[in-house]
Amino acid sequence: MDRGRVWPLYAAGFTTAFGAHGVAASLGARSGDAVTSLWVLGGLLALYDGAEVLLKPVFGTLADRVGARPVLLGGLAAFAAASALYAVAGSPGRLWAARLGQGAAASAFSPAASALVARLHPVGGQGRAFGTYGFFKSVGYTLGPLLGGVLVWVGGLRLLFTVLAVLGAVVAGWALAAVPHVPPLPRARQTLLDLGRRLAEPAFLVPTAALAGATAALSAGVGFLPVSGAAAGLGTVATGAAVSVLAACAAVVQPRAGRALDAGRLATPAGLACGLLLAAAGLASAMLPGPAGVLLAAALIGVGTGLITPLGFAALASATPRERLGQTMGAAELGRELGDAGGPLLVAGVASAATLTYGYGVLAAVLAVGPVLAAVGWRVERGG
Repeated sequence: MDRGRVWPLYAAGFTTAFGAHGVAASLGARSGDAVTSLWVLGGLLALYDGAEVLLKPVFGTLADRVGARPVLLGGLAAFAAASALYAVAGSPGRLWAARLGQGAAASAFSPAASALVARLHPVGGQGRAFGTYGFFKSVGYTLGPLLGGVLVWVGGLRLLFTVLAVLGAVVAGWALAAVPHVPPLPRARQTLLDLGRRLAEPAFLVPTAALAGATAALSAGVGFLPVSGAAAGLGTVATGAAVSVLAACAAVVQPRAGRALDAGRLATPAGLACGLLLAAAGLASAMLPGPAGVLLAAALIGVGTGLITPLGFAALASATPRERLGQTMGAAELGRELGDAGGPLLVAGVASAATLTYGYGVLAAVLAVGPVLAAVGWRVERGG
């Protein structure tokens, strides 16, 4: 297969991750003219994720109907336009509109890119494909706060949005030139009941639940490990480095896990279970006092999430009729977004009633139950 056809898809994955974390990490620090309170900050952060929760399944279904390539190109172009809205003339109102537009645009091109990754690779190569796709998203998550902070320090928030507008336009042009036309496949009529039955099958629920658990651990680690690091006496640079360790471990593991899956050295049920247990062990390590617990937690959470992500998406792709890939990827992305929000909320809720240590412990226990449920689900799916 011509690898040049899929590189723009990996760049699209980087774009959504870089845009999400680059802006989110910079809003509260250097945007006092637009972010005047914690409520405003929370609203701006929720806009992006809220748009994704509502719209990803919609755009995923649309990709199956009209083709994933048009949805990909339209989403990238809309992302560039939304970013340019604030870059051209910064104002609080334009910032709200731009952030909402970015989230809506990412809701379009993210599931479309996932569907195209699956369509353009054979079943036996999808582990490696999604591992590489996840690697570039992890790089975006890692570099977003770092490069975003530098850009905002140099030229303010408008410079960051300018870079995002250029990035979206460049990736859209690259995809237009390199990604082939993949026509939508004929689809049998599907009722809402049919959709509900398909999404209730273990072949969908198990990988999606594992992906949601991985994202919950990742979000909780990114959000709360700096708090634990500060309590352990670490400075901001050291705590930032710990979070980077988490993202770096996830980036390194994902391609290797995908290749192991394709080569038959790693089975999906065992890999998902191992990933959940590693993430749970990471959260349990965060309960330990001192810097060692923070670093060990970051590494284990990163490895666990890096193991789950390519295996989960490859399992979804292989179990889904190819004419429904966009719909499945959109629904799976919704599950990840719920984990993204639910993990930190669970930890914060328990921490507010007890301590952060207990918050880590409760989420670790929830993830540790996952392998048992996954084993039951796969056994039901196989009729055993």
